Amino acid sequence: MPTDACQFYYECTNCRTLLRPRPGDCCVFCSFGSVKCPPAQQQLRCCE
Repeated sequence: MPTDACQFYYECTNCRTLLRPRPGDCCVFCSFGSVKCPPAQQQLRCCE
């Protein structure tokens, strides 16, 4: 996971589905990851 940037879209390599953040989340890490992205973990403004 990048420590200084967020990923707004992710295409699954298996099924080719394009994942986007859920409403209220800043990136796909926050929506679908097992942990929030580093900025969200540090309670910083996410993904700027």
